[in-house]
Amino acid sequence: MDVVDDLPRAEFAFPGPLRDQLVAAILSGAKTSTSALLVGYEVGNEPLPEVGQRSAVVDSEDRRVAVIELTEVRVLRLADVDLQHALAEGEGDESVAQWRAGHETFWHSAEVRAELGDPGFTVNDDTLVVTERFRLVHVV
Repeated sequence: MDVVDDLPRAEFAFPGPLRDQLVAAILSGAKTSTSALLVGYEVGNEPLPEVGQRSAVVDSEDRRVAVIELTEVRVLRLADVDLQHALAEGEGDESVAQWRAGHETFWHSAEVRAELGDPGFTVNDDTLVVTERFRLVHVV
């Protein structure tokens, strides 16, 4: 069995155009960081990711397309996310405000609210965000 099949899955956004865009950015090397809500880990009763952890990036068709390795994990207030992180997300944002607006749109989406079990969920400056930096190890 391929070692990639044994790795935990790394899913970016939900299947569809946004995931396709993010996976393409990872494969091109443009995306080297990502962000998630701490509450998402709590609701899912999942442990926080750890530096050195490797995972298999999956595309919208649920195919494993790459392996990434975490190089940094931080838990920050949303207001404390910096420009370096926003730029490293590789989504074309040129400012923290632009990055935050795009992420708020996603985090306030019906899909995220359903996943969190909170139809009125909203973020604010004090919302805790898990920021991860990673490196592309292997393309499948």
